[in-house]
Amino acid sequence: MSTFNVPKREEVSSNNQAIFDNLEKAVGFVPNLFATYAHSENALSNYLNLSNAKTSLKTKEKEAVNLAVSEVNNCIYCLSAHTAIGKMNGFTDDQILELRAGGASFDTKLDALAKLAKNITENRGATDASVLDNFFAAGWTKENLIDTIVLVGDKTISNYINNTTEVPVDFPVAQPLETVGA
Repeated sequence: MSTFNVPKREEVSSNNQAIFDNLEKAVGFVPNLFATYAHSENALSNYLNLSNAKTSLKTKEKEAVNLAVSEVNNCIYCLSAHTAIGKMNGFTDDQILELRAGGASFDTKLDALAKLAKNITENRGATDASVLDNFFAAGWTKENLIDTIVLVGDKTISNYINNTTEVPVDFPVAQPLETVGA
């Protein structure tokens, strides 16, 4: 049972209220997980700055990482959010399931990226040499590697916040991977 409420706009600082207003304009609502960050005076803006920072990864590539990492970390909130975002960015349901499992048979380069993200997360950064070799052989660069590791950290932060606070999911709920297609 969660001991954390999802704060409403009037319950957060004026700085966080401004961020809530911007999220409302950009997204149409304030996702519960972002609202939960606002229990801290600085965490929401710090996280959004990290999450929206420039990167060498394209939007679909970022979603591949987000899905693989969130699956490893068993974060239903982030899996649900990134399933919805993945669909908005052109992934099919089957492709999203593959990415959650840490692969992408439909795209060699994304496959290497998803495998890397899964491996980094599972091994807490002690990446298997064969996975790293495969990543570079697929055409990724050292810049892409560093940006992927930063993104794994970014997503892990949200995964941990949700898994600790258990805020309600306000996206269509993603089904557990092992029950899909069963």
